[in-house]
Amino acid sequence: MAAAPRLGGGGRRVATNILAQLRHGQLSGNGLTRGAQITEALLKERDKQAKWNGIPLLLQKLYENSHPNSDFSQCQNILKEISPLLSVEAMAFVTDDRKPAQESTYPNTYTFDLFGGVDLLVEILMRPTLITQKKKQKISDDLIKDCLSILYNTCICTEGVTKRLAERNDFVLFLFTLMTNKKTFLQTATLIEDILGVKKEMIQLDDIPNLASLVSSFDQQQLANFCRILAVTISELDTGTDDKHTLLAKNAQQKKHLGPSRAEINQATLLNIPGFIERLCKLATRKVSETTGTSSFLQELEEWYTWLDNALVLDALMRVASEEAEQSSTESSDESSLANTSTRTQLPQSMKIMHEIMYKLEVLYVLCVLLMGRQRNQVHKMIAEFKLIPGLNNLFDKLIWRKHSASALVLHGHNQNCDCSPDITLKIQFLRLLQSFSDHHENKYLLLNSQELNELSAISLKANIPEADAVVNTDRSLVCDGKRGLLTRLLQVMKKEPAESSFRFWQARAVESFLRGTTSYADQIFLLKRGLLEHILYCIVDSECKSRDVLQSYFDLLGELMKFNIDAFKRFNKYINTDEKFQIFLNQINSSLVDSNMLVRCITLSLDRFENQSDAKVAEVLSECHLLSYMSQMSMRMSFLFRLINIIHVQTLTQENVSCLNTSLVILMLARRKDKLPFYLHTLQQMEYTEKYPGFIMNNFHSLLRFWQQHYLNKDKDSTCLENSSCISFTYWKETVSILLSPDRTSPCAIVSYIDEAYMDIDRDFTEE
Repeated sequence: MAAAPRLGGGGRRVATNILAQLRHGQLSGNGLTRGAQITEALLKERDKQAKWNGIPLLLQKLYENSHPNSDFSQCQNILKEISPLLSVEAMAFVTDDRKPAQESTYPNTYTFDLFGGVDLLVEILMRPTLITQKKKQKISDDLIKDCLSILYNTCICTEGVTKRLAERNDFVLFLFTLMTNKKTFLQTATLIEDILGVKKEMIQLDDIPNLASLVSSFDQQQLANFCRILAVTISELDTGTDDKHTLLAKNAQQKKHLGPSRAEINQATLLNIPGFIERLCKLATRKVSETTGTSSFLQELEEWYTWLDNALVLDALMRVASEEAEQSSTESSDESSLANTSTRTQLPQSMKIMHEIMYKLEVLYVLCVLLMGRQRNQVHKMIAEFKLIPGLNNLFDKLIWRKHSASALVLHGHNQNCDCSPDITLKIQFLRLLQSFSDHHENKYLLLNSQELNELSAISLKANIPEADAVVNTDRSLVCDGKRGLLTRLLQVMKKEPAESSFRFWQARAVESFLRGTTSYADQIFLLKRGLLEHILYCIVDSECKSRDVLQSYFDLLGELMKFNIDAFKRFNKYINTDEKFQIFLNQINSSLVDSNMLVRCITLSLDRFENQSDAKVAEVLSECHLLSYMSQMSMRMSFLFRLINIIHVQTLTQENVSCLNTSLVILMLARRKDKLPFYLHTLQQMEYTEKYPGFIMNNFHSLLRFWQQHYLNKDKDSTCLENSSCISFTYWKETVSILLSPDRTSPCAIVSYIDEAYMDIDRDFTEE
């Protein structure tokens, strides 16, 4: 044992020196590294002045009673003395809006960690796995729970502890083995979630011992809580800075990591676990007993919910209420002891409903991520087979979009409109799932019921157009039942949504994803008949929506709803029936082309198609529609083209604004079809000079198109989206870009022909370092 430090003048100074030496030792590995190396006499002498509350002495006793041959019989008694000192600080942390962890704010947890408490508890927990003797030590469930609860409290109150634990991969994987025991599951899950949240490198699920049997051993409640942990392992890590979300950065990242990411590997691992997706679907769609009126349940919960913020804590309360007989063992658990006041009566039915909402949140998130992954088609097939969509449809009114009181339940430290509220988060997660489910996939028709599918067939028959194969091939036994399908229910609540609601964005995205892909006249008419176009125009024009996100989602939806559909343009003209309304609409479009460019693309493509048709109805709408007349003016098309090229640059291209580049290409491809490409390029050059920016637009466009080739001609890139959205073959896209990038300065269709030598700047390297 290291010699005790020499005492100096002031007691407080010596205490400070001890702390400094301990911290230095822990960082360097030399000298003092844990409190057990300091003499008991010195610790006793300095304890009161340093306000250590006896924690170093208790840790010394714990160290002496946890040696390799110990039976750990005394350890639990010692931990029972330590635990209240730390839990009171953890409670303060949770109820004080999670103030930054500092030594002065939470001195007990800081002292516990400084004197080696965290490392000692990790040693105690892992001891049985490190001993090679035939008769291994057995640690009681209660001791494990106490160790885990104290570790969790220290993690949340003392900066750096969670990161240190996260760096110990052996400990992280060991924690998963503790989840097999129901009595220690809650504490283990809570700690793992905290650790994985700060871990720099994502763990590989394949490394978890016996993962498949671990998951199969979970009951449905445990599986739902396990989804909280899985969420961290299957989602791509966010780099945290906007510039890293540029397409340049993403492309550079893909070149460095040619194989699948860890998140993708983990997704594949989950899909290989027998019955995993089926169990998630059952969890997502199981009904909640509703003996208590739902209108009052939020009010009932308010007193509980000032500090509850996840299903794990609710689980602890539920267990306390239902397992009175286990009072002696549950009191050692920190989460349980929080509930030891008035919770030992039967919890209200309302809490069970909230419990279910939180479970469904976790499950829907995991399903949503899997639907967007590499195994998308496999996941689609499974969740269709296990009737996820009909099940969610049956829960729509009573749970997902149920009415609730004005006194909305909120998380501590948030307001009732905050997206963190469980009720609100469930709705958003549900809408994100619908968006992922419908997007470019023929299974989208499972969102309808049989009568609605028949309606689609009737629309096709009346219009004398072939019925979509996907509609014909939809398995009627897997579609929604009841009077309305999920899509129709969504439209109903969408039209009733208040103007300022944050749901508008997600609702529009979910409906738009149903329309994405190859344009379907029948799908459009199905939605037009339900007043969707008028609702969107009301929101854009009459309510003069100001939210950029909501506006973008409405413009995108409007574009998909109207594309190539003469009936939609006729309805548009009927609604936008005054110059004032039309001007407001144009102002909204022009206020941000990044947000409205997909609608501009739709109008341009539709106008081109209508002009090539000889139908009398089309000719009538062409002559009367304000919107089509406006876009038919060359000056308007050129104005849009100039601005679209001007607002984007290779270094700032993202998934959000790259559509501006593709819309500008659509305008030029349609011009090329009519042999007007040289005229458009010449006009752009003239506009450059007028704006006193000679060469700027053309050089920028040249760079953008070089990037386009690099990005879209990648063998892994799916080009069908560009084809489907424009009805222009990808070959024509590629040819047009090649012609525009031709180095031949004599070519009337090459961009370089329109840049004066003095302003030429086309060879700049834009690769991401």
